[in-house]
Amino acid sequence: MTFFQTDARLPLIPENLSIPQFFLDSAIHGNPEAPRFIEDATGRIITLPEIQKRTTSLANTLSSKYSVGYDDVVLIFSRNHVDYPIVIWATHRLGGIVSGANPDYVRDELVYQLQSSKAVVIFSHPDVFDTAYSAAQVCSIPRERVILFNVPGSPSAHTKQPTVDDLVRQGSSHRALYKEPSINAKTKLAFLSFSSGTTGKPKGVAIPHLSPITNVIQARVHNKVGENYTSWDDQRYRAGDVAMAVLPFYHIYGLVLNLHFLFYSGVSIVVVPKFNFEEMLKSIVRHRINHLMLVPPQAILLCKHPSVKNYDLSVIRTLVIGAAPLSHEVNHQLFNLLPNAQIGQAYGMTETSTATAWWPIEQKRGTSGCTGKLMPGVKARIVKPDGSLAGFDEPGELVVYSPSSALRYINNEEATKETFVDGWVRTGDEAKIDRNLGLWILDRIKEIMKVRGFQVAPAELEGCILDHPEVSDVCVVGVPDDFSGEVPMAFVVPNQEAAQRIKSDPRVASEIKASVIKHVADNKVAYKGLSGGVEFVEIIPRNPSGKLLRRVLRDRARAMRESKVKSKL
Repeated sequence: MTFFQTDARLPLIPENLSIPQFFLDSAIHGNPEAPRFIEDATGRIITLPEIQKRTTSLANTLSSKYSVGYDDVVLIFSRNHVDYPIVIWATHRLGGIVSGANPDYVRDELVYQLQSSKAVVIFSHPDVFDTAYSAAQVCSIPRERVILFNVPGSPSAHTKQPTVDDLVRQGSSHRALYKEPSINAKTKLAFLSFSSGTTGKPKGVAIPHLSPITNVIQARVHNKVGENYTSWDDQRYRAGDVAMAVLPFYHIYGLVLNLHFLFYSGVSIVVVPKFNFEEMLKSIVRHRINHLMLVPPQAILLCKHPSVKNYDLSVIRTLVIGAAPLSHEVNHQLFNLLPNAQIGQAYGMTETSTATAWWPIEQKRGTSGCTGKLMPGVKARIVKPDGSLAGFDEPGELVVYSPSSALRYINNEEATKETFVDGWVRTGDEAKIDRNLGLWILDRIKEIMKVRGFQVAPAELEGCILDHPEVSDVCVVGVPDDFSGEVPMAFVVPNQEAAQRIKSDPRVASEIKASVIKHVADNKVAYKGLSGGVEFVEIIPRNPSGKLLRRVLRDRARAMRESKVKSKL
């Protein structure tokens, strides 16, 4: 078999429209006067006409005062904000390129992205202005080109800085004072989104306008948005529903799916600046949230956090988990927590401009362990270690083709050649595809452990350990072993009650560690046991999308082992 592909077909996708031309001008769904963005803290509502006007006004000032034009890069260094998409679309109106940066970056990390993207203007959240300005100085970006988002109740320490509201007022003509360029959406860059960077520095992914537009249409066709395929109550996404945008817009998952796809579907989006679990629960109740898009750590909190029982979550209609695999155990805990909701997983990456698989519309609940069915227009290959192509249910590296894929990495020809091959994207994930075209992500290829000649996936053990009643989070790594070659070791975050017991009586720690080891031994084949032991930590390191930074803990485990060996000598 040369490749796997669904029978679903895509409509004709326009190749001459920019992202704002498509989303704001031509592809309008639902009541234009309905709330499109809702500010979480204040309840402020923004409708489509206001979005269109603010976008035009901001573009007017960016063009006239800051000379932002074709291929100029605007960097957004901010938490989510209702004006975040306004900045994106205003930049695109001028033919500019947007690069979103993690607002938790320290100065040097931001400097790296500013220099890599060659940004000429920075939009910053007030909370991180000092970092933004310090990085701007290093990159010779004038202070007046660091523009602040307006945040209710934020300190007025930077009152001399221009704000988004200032620029909107200055450009508040009812017409565009700029000429929107004609583009080829297949090649004209819209975003420079930086990949996770779990190994080495992040890589800038060059994403053209056509990619997010295509992926949104793929998601719309896959989820049958706007089609009367079943009763109104059972339709997955409906105009007028309310969703929560708690995923960061600087990350591809939040940018394309949580923002653009839901906006395109006519769903009202409650914009949450920063994830706080208890506040998220309050917002779900306050705004009557129907749709959640989360990453596994947030899903685990839904299953484990003691506060969940204090909130009525029955209003939730769909829950999508993406960015990293979700274990069988956590999946079923979610099913029990939200018995009436549609729940499933999706799979994608920055390099494919997001989703390439999503759980089928025919299923209320996604198959546990499966990340979804291949999306319309997606082709997939499973390449075995010997280079041959796998058939159904055979593991190997997942290589995908999607009309939504990015073009290349910027300033990195070697990485581009390794990942983007003749229109296909090498994912670096070990996977298999079943006869229903369901995609099963087994693990990152380089993260697979080999214990006594057997392959062991850390994610499988993590799912098992998370089912232990005294565990709130976990990461499993392989550590060298003279006999087995490599053995699993678990870094575990005990839950609040267990942590208090350990603090009161340190002997409890040994009891809980032994209990976790026994739990795995009772549920997994012998060679998958935690021969490397259990180590308690306060937090599991993750990147902004929620993926485990396994490398960090693998290095820590090896350093611990070396220290023990030296002490014996």
